[in-house]
Amino acid sequence: MDPAYDAEPWSDFAAGMAGAAAALAGLLFVAVSINIQTILAGHGIARRAAQALILLALPVFLSLVLLVPGQSDAALGIELLAISAVVVPALGVLARPGTRAPEQSRASWLGTNFAPSAVVALAPVVAAIGLFTGSLGGLYWLPVAVALALAAGLINAWVLLVEILR
Repeated sequence: MDPAYDAEPWSDFAAGMAGAAAALAGLLFVAVSINIQTILAGHGIARRAAQALILLALPVFLSLVLLVPGQSDAALGIELLAISAVVVPALGVLARPGTRAPEQSRASWLGTNFAPSAVVALAPVVAAIGLFTGSLGGLYWLPVAVALALAAGLINAWVLLVEILR
């Protein structure tokens, strides 16, 4: 079977990403706890912390559903849609245009908040539709979502740990 539409060959990828993303989410908690006063006092900074947490936790959940042994493609597709049903509205609220901090440029906001959130939230939907229809590249959308989620989550974590103190 084509690996784009079969979860079994993805188990090593999923196991690696689950561990890496969980560790990074834990480091985010450390960053937030170190700068909690500044984060709570800043305009939109707490939203950015929540967005970073979702971005770093999403790969864990995507990996978990990939690691369920023996499940059907339909079940995996439904699980991916369920994850997106939670992530799309959450990231939509956190990354809407009115949440941009005044000191953040529009280009920076688009590149680190809006665009990654949109792609990360919708890629599992495209993967699920691909599983249901045998098209669109199927599960190959998940590494796109995971890589972008980790990159955007790390950028936001850096801002929460270092940049807000400047």
